[in-house]
Amino acid sequence: MSDDKINEICENESSHPEIVKKVSEKLPDVELLYDVAELFKVFGDSTRVRILCALFESEMCVCDIAEVLDMTQSAISHQLRVLKQARLVKYRRDGKTVYYSLADDHIQTIFDQAFEHIME
Repeated sequence: MSDDKINEICENESSHPEIVKKVSEKLPDVELLYDVAELFKVFGDSTRVRILCALFESEMCVCDIAEVLDMTQSAISHQLRVLKQARLVKYRRDGKTVYYSLADDHIQTIFDQAFEHIME
């Protein structure tokens, strides 16, 4: 049997009820965990990550974001729609121009933690 298979098998035939109870009581609600998983899916696209990083620096309109990222406005608009639905960006109108910015400071914190983790 390979080492991988050995590590997957519990040494005891029964579970550890005290651990199972303790952990079960601490687990967040399944719906909340689903929402967290969906949030991480949004972060799973490099274009969306690049857009968020650009918005860390400044509020921007679609054409400015497209220029910074060397992409089409259509591609940026599509990704901004996903980011808005995930409540990661917000927007404001100024005449005919729409400006996008981060929805709140939590996004910067998530990225700071991710960068710190990767650079360890």
